[in-house]
Amino acid sequence: MAQPKRSKIRKLFIANRGEISCRIIRAAREMSIPCVAAFSDADAGSLPVRMADEVAYVGPAEAAKSYLNQDAIIDAAKRFKCDAIHPGYGFLSENAGFADKCRKAGIIFIGPNPENIRDMGDKTVAKEIAKKVGLPVIPGSAGALETLSDVKKQAKKIGFPIILKAAAGGGGRGMRIVREESELAAKFESCVKEAVSAFGNGAIFLEKYIIQPKHVEVQIFADSHGNVVHLGERDCTIQRRHQKLIEEAPSASITQELRLELGENACKLAREAGYLSAGTVEFLLDADMNYYFMEMNTRIQVEHPVTEMITGLDLIKLMIEIAEGKPLNVRQEDIRLSGHSIECRINAEDPSLGFIPTPGTVHEIVFPMGPGVRVDTSMFSGPVIPREYDSMVAKVIVHAANRPKAIARMRRALLELKIGGVRSTAGFHFAIMNDKDFEAGNYDTGYVDKELDRLNQSEFNHPEVAAVATAIEAYMHTVRRVSKTSLTPRRDNGAWKKSSRSHRSPQGF
Repeated sequence: MAQPKRSKIRKLFIANRGEISCRIIRAAREMSIPCVAAFSDADAGSLPVRMADEVAYVGPAEAAKSYLNQDAIIDAAKRFKCDAIHPGYGFLSENAGFADKCRKAGIIFIGPNPENIRDMGDKTVAKEIAKKVGLPVIPGSAGALETLSDVKKQAKKIGFPIILKAAAGGGGRGMRIVREESELAAKFESCVKEAVSAFGNGAIFLEKYIIQPKHVEVQIFADSHGNVVHLGERDCTIQRRHQKLIEEAPSASITQELRLELGENACKLAREAGYLSAGTVEFLLDADMNYYFMEMNTRIQVEHPVTEMITGLDLIKLMIEIAEGKPLNVRQEDIRLSGHSIECRINAEDPSLGFIPTPGTVHEIVFPMGPGVRVDTSMFSGPVIPREYDSMVAKVIVHAANRPKAIARMRRALLELKIGGVRSTAGFHFAIMNDKDFEAGNYDTGYVDKELDRLNQSEFNHPEVAAVATAIEAYMHTVRRVSKTSLTPRRDNGAWKKSSRSHRSPQGF
């Protein structure tokens, strides 16, 4: 079926939750586009529900019955007369079948077309397209491998260490590093199980595992008029078990010459794929700065704010304008990278217990402010962080003239961040910002796993401990002063007093 006619979007349905829903609402509101926010039982009192022009109930807390329920999402969009859907990231954002259903329903899917998602989302197909345009790829199997015997044959040909990957995977799921043949059978079995569970597809392929790599990705945009641009790169090397923790732009590890080469090659790949909208081309760099194409993410990324900070561009608005059929309003020669930006993903997790999620009620929260600081979040004092979804509390983003100043600014921002009621990773990020290896750029994708104990031990200096000590001293000072004047102390929760307003009301936040 042909694509719906492109025109000014009149009403936008947001098929997501949390901070990315808030982010989309803000961009759309500046474009005078009213928004309808989807919500589940767990999110009835959430910030997106309070911010949106209208809200649509899509099901119970379980994601499979709400945010992943394609028919419920499309029916809700039709019911509210929305002519476009933005999927954000995660959930249905890289689901080619959902994008195709939107097309058939005459609803604009704000993102790549179904063919892009299908081709580039399959890592084996994406590698073949990359080879066509001359991008170096990591040695690996030519296609999906179905049996352990097939995997063993390929592994012996390539040589250990290898990495097993789900062909339909993403976001760090369905990946296993195998350092020797004795580990292969067990890790192949667990990789297949996770691939089936996470993506409904147990196809596995393997690649040579690059030792001590850095992870660099290039943000591209392509419109329906043949224009393709790149917005520089982001360094996503600081991660744990393939889950990104800290992102920076630009990368401090590459030269300007390599930066331009990566950007040009990313654009070549997008042109060859006939790509549309926002996309991220991901590369691994070895210790000698040789680079290899890894995959392409066909959606907006969690870490897109650092690119916005160094380019001055609004990436969500660009996605919406491209979906309306407009040509890109920026040329490659107009794009300038200014300063340095860092993002820390603050999650409700306990690093000292293996990053176990710590869902619960956020009793109080204070976000950092001041020059060069941005916070993307849906959190406020009072709501519960649900067990059913990702544990992200906020993304703290800073921008400064250079990397050392950006690190100093992030330290200051993390010291200002106060989260009461749940354990968070704020202190762990603070430890990284004060680590000499991080400051010097002496790290690879295994840095956090290798230095986990040391980083946890240095976390006693984290901002939550400082906040508690400060609060105790302030309280004791007040008690001493009040007792001297023979006044009866009066308990006053002040700004942290819980609102009596129903969190189920979408009005008046």
